[in-house]
Amino acid sequence: MDWIRASDDGTHFVGTSNGLRFVVWGFNYDHDDGGRLLEEYWEHEWNEVVEDFGEMKALGANVVRVHLQFGRFMESETKPNAPNLARLEKLVELAETSGLYLDITGLGCYHKQDVPAWYDALDEAGRWEAQAQFWRAVAGVCRGSPAIFCYDLMNEPVVSAGANRNDWLAGEPLGGKYFVQRITTDAKGRDGKQIAKEWIAKLASAIRQIDNRHMITVGVIPWAQVFPGAKPVFYSPEACGPLDFTSVHFYPKKGDIAGSLAALKIYNVGKPLVIEEIFPLSCSVEETAAFIDGSRSHADGWISFYWGKTIEENEQKRDVNGMLIAQWLRWFRDHAPPSE
Repeated sequence: MDWIRASDDGTHFVGTSNGLRFVVWGFNYDHDDGGRLLEEYWEHEWNEVVEDFGEMKALGANVVRVHLQFGRFMESETKPNAPNLARLEKLVELAETSGLYLDITGLGCYHKQDVPAWYDALDEAGRWEAQAQFWRAVAGVCRGSPAIFCYDLMNEPVVSAGANRNDWLAGEPLGGKYFVQRITTDAKGRDGKQIAKEWIAKLASAIRQIDNRHMITVGVIPWAQVFPGAKPVFYSPEACGPLDFTSVHFYPKKGDIAGSLAALKIYNVGKPLVIEEIFPLSCSVEETAAFIDGSRSHADGWISFYWGKTIEENEQKRDVNGMLIAQWLRWFRDHAPPSE
């Protein structure tokens, strides 16, 4: 496997040795069909993980995005969990043998009941330092492998905003999982861009102490899709310097593909652009496909979802959800970019 990096002009990805353009096409492998997170079954059902990687490869994927839970990898503010780091190393080896690159997304707190009480009790400085320790530990496992596509600092972080501001997890759960997480509960007079700048710098610096080669990004909610004209915070000029490329999560809206594409263009900030989450959640398969086609001129990759069931297995469910997933997986497989 060649090491992947941003091109010298910052417009796309290339293989470090071969110089060939690399287009991201892959899956979020965040939970299985029953909703279990990866770390809940990878110890006792490793063969399932191996099979799933083979199935994603057969669907044309070249990148798999995995989501690591903070509480599974840190036993205290300073002590990493050695057994789960060893399993992560095993996952990296599987990626290498499968020819699949990993988007390592960290700091997950998806199951609120599993978030350590000591972690939620920390103030901003203590929480950020614990997050930095997490990333030093993860980077220590991953730094030597060409199969690492990137480190994604956190899934959908937000600055202090919204209701229940004393709670680190924001918004309502989706499928029992909290996907949005605050990086502070007290702005202390700072604006959002300043908070984002300080947080990104803190965590990127922790990774760079261990690994100065693999790319760093952060997957964000495209607020410009919700509030037309909204400007990026984490990808503002003030904050995004340490990030190698832009990652945004787009679920195109029914009847407004043009609006979704207009919102996407706001995230063209002079770095390669990856749509790190996409799925026909709010519109049809045909409209989602139209969004992807319309974004090809300025996007450098798309990552959908795979929950451990093949096209045929989803069809066998004979329900609306299974048929939708099967239809989408078939389209995604049939439109995978040719491998170099």
